[in-house]
Amino acid sequence: MESVMHSEVDFNQNGKHCGYIRLPHSVHRSAYGWIPLPVASIKNGSGPKVVLSAGVHGDEYEGQIILNQLIRQLESEQISGQIIILPMANFPAAQAGLRTSPLDDLNLNRVFPGKAQGTPTEMIAHYMETVLMEEADYYIDIHSGGSSLEYLPVALYGESEWPDTQQRQQLVLDSLSLPYALDLSKDRAGWYTTSAAQRNGACAVTVELGGNGQVNSEHVVMFQESLRRVLSAVGCLNEKVAASEVETRYVTSSPELRVYAYADGLFEPLVKLGDEVAMGDLLAYLHDPSTPGSDPVAVLAGADGMVISYRVLAQVRRGDCLFELVA
Repeated sequence: MESVMHSEVDFNQNGKHCGYIRLPHSVHRSAYGWIPLPVASIKNGSGPKVVLSAGVHGDEYEGQIILNQLIRQLESEQISGQIIILPMANFPAAQAGLRTSPLDDLNLNRVFPGKAQGTPTEMIAHYMETVLMEEADYYIDIHSGGSSLEYLPVALYGESEWPDTQQRQQLVLDSLSLPYALDLSKDRAGWYTTSAAQRNGACAVTVELGGNGQVNSEHVVMFQESLRRVLSAVGCLNEKVAASEVETRYVTSSPELRVYAYADGLFEPLVKLGDEVAMGDLLAYLHDPSTPGSDPVAVLAGADGMVISYRVLAQVRRGDCLFELVA
């Protein structure tokens, strides 16, 4: 079924064009209204098609700023091919500053391939997969830890069934030159933005930058350069960008490397991002002031690893992720 969403921007037209993708939304306040998803297309003749997105989770801000700046900086004469940019892919969530959409409480990065006539979030996913990512060569989705987590800069990647993708993926990872690259090949859920891009034959990478509900200006500056380096390396940006001196450390993850809360309480972390820990090490305490004089619950590492992300909110419930370790 074809999407009922409509773009004001003609993606087949050369030049730089900015506008909105219209998501039909009939409510009491507006019977024939639509939700505006900001979009830009920068196209110049033949060359690779690159799709860039941020704001898939609305409380992740670095990518939204980075992509909006890229739209301002690039002109069609500077590129060969096409760059489609979604700075606020899940606009309802981004407008509200929430991880999930306030319209249907869905997480855009968990509903692909979506539905042509589903809820607003499902319709956005369907349009991204069937229209924006059609015939894409490369896709980069910029995330952060949002309101509840903080990440060290890391590129997330996985295996693809397309024969030439591995080589293109390595080119992207080398060009990004982030401190860490995390192999998520074992995660076969298929409901992510990158899953949608891979189904269209694109080389797809997710990036995590910071979080904590803030904007880290160092991450913004660093990734602006990383992104231009990737666009140059894949032949879309007609300029040479200086190589980075950062050496990427390739790491892996597994279920036992995530540390969860097994009690409600107030989270007191005892380790920092980048710390190396060993199995059995004390990572944090969970305090319960509602029971006067109670001892805190010790949170221990279940495996050896390095802390690549951790929870920044003090109040936790059983089942919340406290740390993510990588090996």
